[in-house]
Amino acid sequence: MVAIVSIPLQFGIPGGMELAVILLIAILLFGANKIPKLARSTGQALGEFKRGREEIEKELNDLTGGGSDEDDKSDEEPAEKPKE
Repeated sequence: MVAIVSIPLQFGIPGGMELAVILLIAILLFGANKIPKLARSTGQALGEFKRGREEIEKELNDLTGGGSDEDDKSDEEPAEKPKE
């Protein structure tokens, strides 16, 4: 009889030492002065991706007639209160 032992793979969010090693490798590969430029461009790319995804979701909701009106109202400017 053969016993099968499963070893759980513990991938997830890297801890402190793992992050230090990753940062050291990144500095060695790209150089210390290129790291902020890479981080900035990565952030801009993620922001553009998010805006595109939200735009597509809004168009799909408009086409299917689904979604709530609360999402549409959040994009509009608040109405002014009448002066007394």
